[in-house]
This record gives sequence, C-alpha cells and structure tokens, in this order.
Amino acid sequence: MELKNREEIVKDIKKDYFLLLPNGEEIKLDLSNKEEVLNVLDKYGYPELIDYVKAEELPGEVKEEAPSIKEMKRLELADNESSSDSGNHRMYPNGQLMFSLIKDWQERIAKYELGAMEIGSPLFYNKADEQILAQCGSFHERHYSVRVPDDPNKEFILRFAADFGLFKMVQQAQFSYKQLPLRFFEYSSNFRYEKSGELSGLKRDRFFHMADIHCFCKDEEQAIKEYKDICCKYEDLNSGMGIKYANVLRIVDVFYDKFKADLVELVKYAGRPLFIERMDKMKHYWAMKHEWQSIDSVHGNQQLSTVQFDVKEGKVYNIVYANENGEKENCIIVHSSVGAVERCMYAILEEALKLEKPVLPLWLSPVQLRVLPVNNDIHLNFCESLDFDGIRYDIDDRNEKLGKKLVRARQEWIPYVIVVGDNEAAGGKFKVNDRLKNEVYEMDEQELEEFIKKQIKGFPYRPIALSKYISKRPSFYGAI
Repeated sequence: MELKNREEIVKDIKKDYFLLLPNGEEIKLDLSNKEEVLNVLDKYGYPELIDYVKAEELPGEVKEEAPSIKEMKRLELADNESSSDSGNHRMYPNGQLMFSLIKDWQERIAKYELGAMEIGSPLFYNKADEQILAQCGSFHERHYSVRVPDDPNKEFILRFAADFGLFKMVQQAQFSYKQLPLRFFEYSSNFRYEKSGELSGLKRDRFFHMADIHCFCKDEEQAIKEYKDICCKYEDLNSGMGIKYANVLRIVDVFYDKFKADLVELVKYAGRPLFIERMDKMKHYWAMKHEWQSIDSVHGNQQLSTVQFDVKEGKVYNIVYANENGEKENCIIVHSSVGAVERCMYAILEEALKLEKPVLPLWLSPVQLRVLPVNNDIHLNFCESLDFDGIRYDIDDRNEKLGKKLVRARQEWIPYVIVVGDNEAAGGKFKVNDRLKNEVYEMDEQELEEFIKKQIKGFPYRPIALSKYISKRPSFYGAI
C-alpha cells in the first residue's frame, strides 16, 4: 500500500473559515487578511479564541518557551527521563498524584457518567495488517516501530491511540441494532514520534496516556446524539479543571449542512463562539471533529479533548451490526479522547502561571494545607495532634525559622497555610492564609476542615503522596 504524508493528503482540499455564534449566525473569516480577522475576533471572540487563531491559524510569531517546563521540575512534579528517548517523562510523587487525580476524573466520566465498558489491548500491532495500515497510513511518519529478535523482517507499530485493539475486538463481536449504541473505554499508553523541534515539556511528548472512548452507533441520528452528549461532558470536564480554552470544529461541507442545528445547540451549551474550518472533502476517517484548545501563559495553544464523527472505519474494519431485518450494516463510530493526562497537567500549570500568585486548583494541589509550628520544641506536639480528615495536609517540622518556612510554602504554591504559636496551641482559632484570594480567615480546626472539604466536594481525592513531615522528604530537584 502506498503511504501519503499529511501534506499530500490535504493539498487538494478547499477550506473556508467562520465563527458560529450561539444565535446561529455565521461570521466569515478571511485568514489571508490578518488585520480583518483580528478585528472580527475582537468583536465576537473570547480572549482564548483570539489567542488560538493567532497561534494556530495565523502563525508567524515565534513563541517563547512556556514557563511550566521549568516549573514542573522546580515543583518536583515531572522531568524528562534522560535515559529514555526524548519526550519521555518521569513523574515524581507529587506529579504522579496530580496525574492519578486527573486520570480518576477522566475514568469517572468514561465509566460511570457515560457507562462505557472498560477494555484492555496490546501496545503494538503488525504493520502488515491491511486494516491497521489503512487507518494509520497518513500518520506513518510518526510511528515508533518494533522488531522481534527472531524475525527481523517482521515489523510492529507502537499504537498512537487505542483504536487498533478495540476495533479488532469489536470486529468479531456479534450484536444487533437493539444493543446500540455500544460504548467502550480504554485508558491507553500511546507513542507518537513527534519531531524534535515540536517537543515541549508535557505539552507535546512522545509517550503519553489518554482516556479513549468509542461509541458504536447504528446511524447518523444516533451518532450525532452520542457526539453531542460527549461534547457536553468534555465542556464540564475542562471547565472543572480550571482551564480556559477555545472551541474549534473541523467539518466536511455536507455534514455541516446536516448538523448545523445540532452544532448551534453545542455552541449555546458552551456559551462561546465556535471557530469552524469547513472542508469540501474528507482528509481523514472523520467527517467532523471538535477540539478543546487551551491557551498557555505565553499565548500558545494545545489541544486537550477531542470528539470525532467517523463514517469510515466501520467499513475499513468491517464492524457490523444486525439491523431490523437481520441484515448486516456498518457502524458509525464516535471517537473521543478525554485528553492526554500529561497535556492536561501542562494546561493546568500554565493556567496557574497566569495568576499573580500561581496556585493549582485545590482538588489537584499535592498539599492543600500546610501547618507551620513557630517553635518546634514548644508547638510541634500540638501540630501533630491536629487531624484534618480527607484533606492533604503536612507539617513543616524542619528546624528552621518561621520566615523560611513561610517562604517555602509560597515557593510550593500551598493554597492554605496556618501558623501555630502560643495562642493557637492554647486553643485559640487559627489564622488561615489564603494564597489565591490573598486573605486571612479565623477558624478553628473543625471549621477549617469543613471549609476545605466544601471546596473539593465532588472531585476525586487521594491521600498525600509524600511524608506528612517535610523533614522526612527526599529532594528530587533541589531547587526548593
């Protein structure tokens, strides 16, 4: 099979661009006229949409390195693994905690809110398989290849998404229209050989993890309903992570005409304009694709979640169901990814770095509350008697002056800090320093616990990743 690269595939496709507003109005955009486009966006767009178009659709400015690349190391969350290939990261304990919390939330959406069945599949696949090659042909320049020791002529492809194994599995399954839609979920480890100049911290790497959801539908009517339901879930997910983003759609002409009313519903749900790239023919397996494009602190963009309306792969893999007459028909597939966890971490860090005093969302902060004894000899025992159940809290028990402990708490972006001196140890209320709001509250132990729990209610929770005592923690990076 002759493989074409991306440029060869898209060179003959005609495109036009416009905004779709919540009232259904279309605002044309001529991307060849940068000044005019920016004027239109300034009138109708959100700041994130303006930044997205500047970064992705009107490129030209060289972006500076995103600060999270250094901060993820300084905060001891993640770093490149020098003994692996470039673009492969190690996660330190606090980084793995953030990773796991995001993964927990993604899995909650997939398995419990959408009711998808979880599966597992291999990491690599035979390149000679015609169905797999047909699906990933345009992606062939970014494959990792694996060869087996006893047959150097046999080549395998490391997967870049969870499609291959799932499609092979569903291909052999028997089901009828009465059982559709069928939803499957896999939390997959993926590999993409991104070019060296494209690698950028957790934003773009070569090994990443992603929650993939696939819905197998009987017809376009059922598929568009699934498509809309998932889009709404992803709106809620990204908003809940505190990420600001632009909504983008890429769609083939005929499908825009079919589904405009449905798209207007989604624009209304999001409450912001939708940037649309409309094409005269398909360039991939999907006929339309929603993207959630977050904007970092240096005004660059990165795709988070995506939903795709696939009218091709059901035929490529011969995935069929029995219709009302017992005849075999190919499924329409709604692909979606909740988003690479690493890229979500990147976007969350970058949102924090937009603030005057950076701080992570409370439910994702590795430490939510820090307790500072003024004098270890006098106040540490009282600090150890405190018990904030269901909250990630720690104690700075180092033999350091209070000022140095406060500096460390600021450097680590600790959301809430209490200082324990004579009055507090004698039963007085704590003065709670709120980093985000730059305010101080007075609360007793129970009030403080309830105050923090109220803010993290409904979000995933895991216990603290490191020792509760700072003096007992290793230093992985040494900058704090």
